[in-house]
Amino acid sequence: MKQRFSSLDVKVIAHELSTGLVSLRLSNIYDLSSKILLFKFAKPDNKKQLLIDSGFRCHLTDFARTTAAAPSLFVQKLRKVLKTRRLTAVSQIGTDRIIELQFSDGLYRIYLEFFAGGNVILTDADLKILTLLRFVPEGEGQEPQRPGLTYSLENRQNYGGVPPLTKDRLKNALQSIIDKNAASATAAKKIKKKPGDELRKGLAVTINELPPILLDHAMKVTGFDTTVQPATVRDNEELLDHLLRSLEEGRKLVEAITSSETCKGYIFAKKRPGAEPPSEETQESQQPRKDLLYDDFHPFLPRQFEEDPGSTVLSFDSFGKTVDEFFSSIEGQKLESRLTEREAAAKRKLEAARADQEKRIEGLQAVQTLNVRKASAIEANVERVQEAMDAVNGLIAQGMDWEDIGKLIDREKRLNNPVAAIVALPLKLHENTITLLLGEAENDEEDEQSDTDSSDSEDDDDDTSPSSSQDTRLHVDINLGISPFGNARDYYDERKVAAVKEQKTIQQSQIAIKSASQKIEAELKKGLKTEKPTLQPIRRQMWFEKFLWFLSTDGYLVLGGKDLQQNELLYRKYLKKGDIYVHADLHGAASVIIKNIPHDPDAPIPPSTLSQAGSLSVCSSSAWDSKASMSAWWVTADQVSKAAPTGEFLPAGSFMVRGKKNFLPASQLVMGFALLFRVSEESKGKHVKHRLYETPGRAEGQQNTPATLGDSTAAADASTSQDNENEKLDDSESDEGATEEDDFKPRANPLQPLDDDGDDEHLDPEKEAEPSEQMDQLTIADEVPPPDLPEEEDQDQDQEPGDEATEDNNDTVTEADTTTLTASSAQKPPPSTQSTQSSKKAQQPKRGQRGKAKKIANKYKDQDDDDREAIEALIGSAAGRQRAEAEAQAKADREAALALAAERRRAQKARLQRETAEHEEVRRVMLEEGIEVPEDTDGSSSSLGPLDSLVGNPLPGDEILEVIAFCAPYAALGKCKYKVKLQPGNQKKGKAVKEILEGWKAVSSRKGVLDEMAQDRERMWPREVELLKAVKGEDVVGGVPMRGVKVLWTGGGGGGGGGGGSGGGGAGKKGGQKGGSKGGKGKKK
Repeated sequence: MKQRFSSLDVKVIAHELSTGLVSLRLSNIYDLSSKILLFKFAKPDNKKQLLIDSGFRCHLTDFARTTAAAPSLFVQKLRKVLKTRRLTAVSQIGTDRIIELQFSDGLYRIYLEFFAGGNVILTDADLKILTLLRFVPEGEGQEPQRPGLTYSLENRQNYGGVPPLTKDRLKNALQSIIDKNAASATAAKKIKKKPGDELRKGLAVTINELPPILLDHAMKVTGFDTTVQPATVRDNEELLDHLLRSLEEGRKLVEAITSSETCKGYIFAKKRPGAEPPSEETQESQQPRKDLLYDDFHPFLPRQFEEDPGSTVLSFDSFGKTVDEFFSSIEGQKLESRLTEREAAAKRKLEAARADQEKRIEGLQAVQTLNVRKASAIEANVERVQEAMDAVNGLIAQGMDWEDIGKLIDREKRLNNPVAAIVALPLKLHENTITLLLGEAENDEEDEQSDTDSSDSEDDDDDTSPSSSQDTRLHVDINLGISPFGNARDYYDERKVAAVKEQKTIQQSQIAIKSASQKIEAELKKGLKTEKPTLQPIRRQMWFEKFLWFLSTDGYLVLGGKDLQQNELLYRKYLKKGDIYVHADLHGAASVIIKNIPHDPDAPIPPSTLSQAGSLSVCSSSAWDSKASMSAWWVTADQVSKAAPTGEFLPAGSFMVRGKKNFLPASQLVMGFALLFRVSEESKGKHVKHRLYETPGRAEGQQNTPATLGDSTAAADASTSQDNENEKLDDSESDEGATEEDDFKPRANPLQPLDDDGDDEHLDPEKEAEPSEQMDQLTIADEVPPPDLPEEEDQDQDQEPGDEATEDNNDTVTEADTTTLTASSAQKPPPSTQSTQSSKKAQQPKRGQRGKAKKIANKYKDQDDDDREAIEALIGSAAGRQRAEAEAQAKADREAALALAAERRRAQKARLQRETAEHEEVRRVMLEEGIEVPEDTDGSSSSLGPLDSLVGNPLPGDEILEVIAFCAPYAALGKCKYKVKLQPGNQKKGKAVKEILEGWKAVSSRKGVLDEMAQDRERMWPREVELLKAVKGEDVVGGVPMRGVKVLWTGGGGGGGGGGGSGGGGAGKKGGQKGGSKGGKGKKK
């Protein structure tokens, strides 16, 4: 199996990285292991991950991997130097297996070595080593590598360029191969080589720009005999020319491979033992098969593999994807086998605990049976037991020594004494017991018959083999102090004690097995946490996932800003004709917009969607922490603008709202965390209900009919501005002076007002005739303008032309809004006459100073400037004067810099005001004329269609592609299978999200919860569990707008049902019933 790059692989992967990674910034660096690093590159809407395995491979990856908990010292140094720097070049060093990454136009460089032990080396522009992954000592043909030394490039393979391929170079290469073989022969080194290896491997070392696999392919393509010896080729001009053509064919193949931006890759695999042969359809699908074992990969299709019938070829569009699939598949198989081994070990421990308990119970049962048998044997042989007891007691009573008693019994056995025959030696007289060999009741008759036999026959039987009576007799200990029946009673009592112990052991064994299983499961979970999870493809986020978002119960997309910049971005890029703007007069409330149907922007928004959007705005504000139920309000898109009153400036995230605010009922402080599944295009046809963003028939019919705004119904409207950070409820003046006209458009929704226009201003005919030309000049900034500027720099700003020039005298601004506007600075008062007079008095000399000045003038009248400077230098007064001048100059420089910065901020603010005014003017014209805002480069306006592929509860037979976690008002999660209720609490949101995900994963392992056939919609499906395990808490916690929460596991809800306790809920009602005794009611967290 191929494990590391060849020189050709390095050349191809460097070529692909140079086209795919250059101009991206390095966002971060992570450790995957001691030798594997992960570089994350990013720019807007383009994120890529570069995996570097020191000494083995380097490629872009599409799979998510678990990073180390803390970075190593090497990664910390790399982060300090390279983080946020732009990658400017990727190249191969000569034809060696070294890749050079240049950052900031060569200011810093990283060298990746893929030979020997490998290395990752960071240098500066002068190739001075700053840090490296592995310190290399000086050795034969190897220069030392450590920080402070210079990284050498001159001795790298073909660093100065690849020499031309000529006949003389080929002859010299063949001669060196011959000399090397002769030297090895004289050294008596016997190296086993296949036919053709001598020439191919020798050329790979001498003609080092071509790897051996490429040489073999070129020779097979040109028909060159690989078994020819190097000496034969050197002496034969025809063979030499043929070999030269083969090498030129290999060079042409390398040039063809690197001629395009990406080159194809090929994986060569073998069938697993016992797997079915692959069909033609699976070979052409370019999808990796689970019944194949990957063996090799190359950027071209070698002829030798093409002719091999036992290998399967999988082709890919990119060599980077080929390498990623090859190594990721092998890595995934190792991780799966490691997890399987852990689970198998846990099962073995549990089975061992059960077997130990069963062994104990079986031992107690055997003791009971043996005691009953011994008691029965005593009762069946009472007379012989009594005789043996009397004989031994008589000998003891005579005062005979215990050893002599044993010898006497042994002698009587040899004389075939029947009483001595049943006594087993040695005696246990120190315990006042003897051991008798007693037969059981069914063997008594056989014993009597054997007694009547002749002694000779018995002796013969004893000499040849033991009798059957001796094999079945029991060794029974008899207490000499009590009668035979007393001994039998003792054995019966022991049987009763063993029976009681057996019952207790059975009861305790159940508890012990349960405790052992819990302990083993805890150890398994702990081990699985430390173990890396299986590889999962990286999911590309949709454009709306960077905001707070959810799909309402009516199918409308609701977006909310996470901060001021996102609020500004929502207004500038996504708030369009027909959309609804929702907000709450609370600190920290998010700006929320409801995306209307693109082909029917005048369609009314259902009240349930308005209420859910208001709940999102309220729950993201300070009302969540204070647990106060407040109400939100909504307006149409044409009522929101960035045009501030004349002389004032709106900071980022603040907007002017003109017209009437439509207040919603008070929102409940109940949010939810749920999952949505993205199904394939074929499965999307089953889910037709509430499909809003995909009706091509209606869209085509209304493209040529621009929708116009309704007639103006307000003569004078109240002008209000709202800020997301600091705003109070004030709408008392919004309805004053409003009049209605006779012809108005009827309302289809009781919560939808008549279309208002807060302006009586009329546009010039020329401007109305050219909205498209103005749109060509309009630029919608992707970046949010900087926050509001200091008030002292606003004195000289330009007056903003806008709608305020024609506002009526009744237009006012509420108190909450005046705090967000930047007022012009107050004028400074003129200097008073008193201060002028006091300054004149201060300039007049005091009494006696005039005469003193005359004396000084007469004394130093003959001094010139040079003499004065010399005297000042002598007495040290010049240093003080110079220091004062330097301080004055530094102060003047600082004041000049501050004045320049203030002027720059004023110019920037004036430019933003002009751009905002132009944007608002063109936007208003477009809304009135019904012209669509041009689509952004990310295609956000046309990407509403894929929302129909997001379902909360898949149907049987659906092909589930991805899972998306999100946070939304709980009322909008009625159709979600997996959902959990969130209320205000003290638990941090990160810990709560992790608890929810772990709870769902724990429920999936319970008996009866998982439906292997994926037919029961109320139970968990294997594909759902697989995707659920790939969700990471840190990736989805940003979508939760609240800080402190309390998790409520619902009893019958999908996914959160009935688990109870720390395990969480199951999927659906059946999952809730399987969750445990506490799962029915749910448990508060």
